Amino acid sequence: MQTFGIYIIGDEILSGKRQDAHLEFVIAALKKRGLQLSWANYLGDIPQEITASLKASMARGDVVFSFGGIGATPDDYTRQCAAEAAGLPLMRHAEAVAEIEAQYGDSAYPKRVLMADLPENATLIPNPVNRVAGFSVRQHHFVPGFPQMAHPMVEWVLDIYYAHLFHTQDYIETSILVMDAGESQLIDLMNEVIRKHPELKLFSLPRLDNRRTTELGVKGSALQAKTAIAEIKLAVSHLGFPWSETT
Repeated sequence: MQTFGIYIIGDEILSGKRQDAHLEFVIAALKKRGLQLSWANYLGDIPQEITASLKASMARGDVVFSFGGIGATPDDYTRQCAAEAAGLPLMRHAEAVAEIEAQYGDSAYPKRVLMADLPENATLIPNPVNRVAGFSVRQHHFVPGFPQMAHPMVEWVLDIYYAHLFHTQDYIETSILVMDAGESQLIDLMNEVIRKHPELKLFSLPRLDNRRTTELGVKGSALQAKTAIAEIKLAVSHLGFPWSETT
């Protein structure tokens, strides 16, 4: 199963000057296409850490969306780090230059055009707002930090490059709500589920509602997950706890 991940880059996120708007969006964009987000990392403006993270995810073959840091100011490092991680030189991309010139004319020079310096042979991601393109290299897709630009660019990438994966993965998430039970009272059951179904991911989420409730479920292939959740329902009933289906 193809792994999808995201990097959200920028000190402004970590300091709280700006709030992340990307994680929730990507989860929803993938979900409506039958895909899942496997991981998300927040990175500050530290070039060595950005480069190391990109090298690792490129080596794994993950599909990655990276938000932020592709501008022209001295604190924007992502373009340079992407090139270094991919082992490619940073070169001026003729098509990216043409887009910037079309948007800004003479004022593209001398600074805005720096945003056309991309890893060699990178492919462009059209920017529907100001024509300053994002770029793709090694299944890593780099877009601006502004949600108004980034989100349609992500959807464009998904629909152009990954449509063959839509709704093809054998994966479901299924769970029940167990009433009057805390997680500690369900640990033995959880361990038994993990022992019998190591290929699945088990999860438990307690809720601080008026009634003590724990959501208990599994994620994985449809047949295995359906088998496991049926066993969970039976075991919970044997323990004497009421339960209901999640909506």
